[in-house]
Amino acid sequence: MSPFLFAASQTVAVAGLNDYFVGWGTLSLINAGLAQSKNRSGLAWWFLSLFLGPVATFLIVVLEKRGPDLDEAGGLGKGAVYREV
Repeated sequence: MSPFLFAASQTVAVAGLNDYFVGWGTLSLINAGLAQSKNRSGLAWWFLSLFLGPVATFLIVVLEKRGPDLDEAGGLGKGAVYREV
């Protein structure tokens, strides 16, 4: 095998690997957004998605949406909208 062909085949292999990492990273960001939409920690699910990828996506989709967090006094946590009835 000539050195040129060997170098070209290595370049193609590395380029394919880069695409894989870009796709995996994009999926982890999407999973973080999905997790936040279900009132879950986006950072925790982003980190988990770096290792589990599509499995984490499946888990986020299957898990039910969490209710609003309650603070120590029993009221709704930060960011809640209070409305008088």
